[in-house]
Amino acid sequence: MRIDRVERRDVEVLTVTCADDVAEFPAAWERLESAIGSLRGRRFYGAFTPGVEYRVCVERTAGDDAEALRLEPWTLPGGTYARTRLWGEPPEVYGLIGPTYELLVAASTPDPSRPSIEHYRRRDEIDLLLPVR
Repeated sequence: MRIDRVERRDVEVLTVTCADDVAEFPAAWERLESAIGSLRGRRFYGAFTPGVEYRVCVERTAGDDAEALRLEPWTLPGGTYARTRLWGEPPEVYGLIGPTYELLVAASTPDPSRPSIEHYRRRDEIDLLLPVR
């Protein structure tokens, strides 16, 4: 597994929040996707605090009205992250997230003050980002 250190900027997003429970993720993703309509040209993220919460996020674009969409505005925090990349077909690639995240934590010094991030780059490509000190 290749791990890179990257610097990320803050990203303004709209979110749906649920418990950090895999069983709740599909409904949260469905709610976000149905609220924004077309997925084309949008950037999607999952942000999570292990054992606490999971946020399904879409990068905010001009004209997005959080209140009308019934989505919560939020900011994905920037800073230094350890990053590894996953490739594979959904839904199988989603099963790699948890075990790969655990390896990333074991190989790094996490910063618990910021959430970890899944950046859905493409349908079959996901960056896992662990905040580090």
